[in-house]
Amino acid sequence: MIGGELVREGRKRAGLTQVELARRAGTTQSAIARLESGRTSPSLEDVERYLRLCGFQLLVSLAPYDDSDLRQAEARLQRTPSGRIAEMEAGLAFARQLQDAMTRSRDG
Repeated sequence: MIGGELVREGRKRAGLTQVELARRAGTTQSAIARLESGRTSPSLEDVERYLRLCGFQLLVSLAPYDDSDLRQAEARLQRTPSGRIAEMEAGLAFARQLQDAMTRSRDG
């Protein structure tokens, strides 16, 4: 489904309607709608082509997998609900302190 989402995002950023993109691609509006909704799965080449027709280039790169957010979530789930609430309250208090310090530095 990500291919269709990329095409929809490219089309919208380009300010095109489905009809306009379909004309450029030599297909129908309903075909574009099916692609964007995930009812059809475009190949990588098709996604690249549709994005080019929208004036964009798809850049693909490999990056090391980072699962730190998953590990943090799993660690938080090991805490009790009251422990998680206390952690969030402490984070909010810290954020308020930062906000107050920024306000004082701007005003002072």
